[in-house]
Amino acid sequence: DGVPPAAHAGKLMRDLALRRSQAAQLTSRRCKKLMSDNGVRVQRFFVADTTNEALEAAKKLNAKEIVLKAQILAGGRGKGVFNSVLKGGVHLTKDPNVVGQLAKPMIGYNLATKQTPKECVKVNKVLVAEDLDISRETYLAILMDRSCNGSVLVGSPQRGVHIEEVAASNPELTFKEKIDIFEGIKDSQAQRMAENLGFLGPLKNQPADQIKKLYNLFLKVGATQVEVNPFGETPEGRVVCFDAKINFDDNADCRQKDIFAMDDKSENEPVENEAARFNFLDLGGSVKETQVYQAFKLLTAVPNVQAILVNIFGGIVNCAIFANGITKACQDLEPKLEGTNVQEAQNILSNSGLSMTSPVDLEDAVRKAVASVSKKCHLHPDPLGKEFHFSIRRVASLITVKEMVVSLGGK
Repeated sequence: DGVPPAAHAGKLMRDLALRRSQAAQLTSRRCKKLMSDNGVRVQRFFVADTTNEALEAAKKLNAKEIVLKAQILAGGRGKGVFNSVLKGGVHLTKDPNVVGQLAKPMIGYNLATKQTPKECVKVNKVLVAEDLDISRETYLAILMDRSCNGSVLVGSPQRGVHIEEVAASNPELTFKEKIDIFEGIKDSQAQRMAENLGFLGPLKNQPADQIKKLYNLFLKVGATQVEVNPFGETPEGRVVCFDAKINFDDNADCRQKDIFAMDDKSENEPVENEAARFNFLDLGGSVKETQVYQAFKLLTAVPNVQAILVNIFGGIVNCAIFANGITKACQDLEPKLEGTNVQEAQNILSNSGLSMTSPVDLEDAVRKAVASVSKKCHLHPDPLGKEFHFSIRRVASLITVKEMVVSLGGK
């Protein structure tokens, strides 16, 4: 019947919330352009980075009502606050002549919302769009779901700013359709979702058509998530995707160069951009000493890190390369080395002048890592006991390195 168990509905929505802050994401104006270019119905809009451009855009729209939206990669803009003292990152007006005045305290100022960092985010552009009346709002998303081994269509007739809360309080109002990776979305699935969202009679053909076009877009651009909120209906009976967020698979950048060229990294944490330059955490067979060095340099630069547990296992990574990278970046190590080239790696670490002890195996390495910070962080003294998972999460989240345990296995 398309209704998921309450637990799965909640999990899907939590995954959606997490993905909004992960991977490549586009601002709403770029999402709207992508959708419009692929046959999905959106509002008419312009983008402005000055007050004069915003004013001219409003006049060109010739709309009954105009909506002005701050363009940042964060939700909750409507309830946000600017450091210009203006309240709200979304404003409506029926007078195009005042759009420039509304844009003035927005462009060039920092906006704080529930989803922005403490230092807020600077608004460099605003979206000037035709505002359409919405007689009814619903929620729609397409995302990759491991439990379904593919993509899943998720919808709710009860649209909300915090859709996760809707799923938690009313799971019976959350619907899903598992999409077969080989067959793609079926007409019957699109029609059924349209009905579950409350589009009945002849009207359900419109949302069903839009759902199929959204799925085609999802595949075409290598997305991991397409979220439309609201997926609405106008008093005239038109179905429109009023706002959207699209996340992309980072591994698809080689196939989606045009899409990734649109990604605005100016809002990312500087450390994230730096990590991306060196393919942080991807220490595969082609790993270079510089990558290892930069990875540890980034970790050790964060003041709160007390311990790092590293396990290199298998026959791919060259331990000597890894050891050279570590010796350049860190001060205290507890290395465990197993595999080929281990003696060379041990010699590198031994001659590095670093203070170190050697764990017996990975289990011993884990115990030593947790013990090195257990007094300061109140961790369970036996990390492999009943609080093992908690302890490991704490070690992973403690990001100046005082202790390090390294387990290396490979060539």
